[in-house]
Amino acid sequence: MRRSRGATVVALTGDLGAGKTTFVQGFARGLGARGRSPSPTFVIMRRRALRKGPFKNLFHVDAYRLARPEHLAALEFDRILADPANLVLLEWPERAEGAVPKDAVKVFFVYGKKENERTISIPDARRAGAKK
Repeated sequence: MRRSRGATVVALTGDLGAGKTTFVQGFARGLGARGRSPSPTFVIMRRRALRKGPFKNLFHVDAYRLARPEHLAALEFDRILADPANLVLLEWPERAEGAVPKDAVKVFFVYGKKENERTISIPDARRAGAKK
């Protein structure tokens, strides 16, 4: 993952039900977050303390219900983005345009042919690993 001077941001794009929240829940477990990881659809953002890895906090942001990207300011989103100890997993980044850093890692979720099949792609993954 790329790290800028601030938080690492992963922008998760896909249709409703494509698996973005399930992905975040597994990601959080993998980083040592304990307990349930409910979707922040109605509260917009949830913070989880992490026990493993280089990050202290995982912020799960669901921008689906944002009326305007500027509404993230009320959640002190700029302060969260400024801290390199934070990992931000952002669902519906297209609804938070302007607030998403240019160096965010983009992850795309697409329905497969079978009911529970999904394709997850990270188009610039090879370039991201090569940059320092």
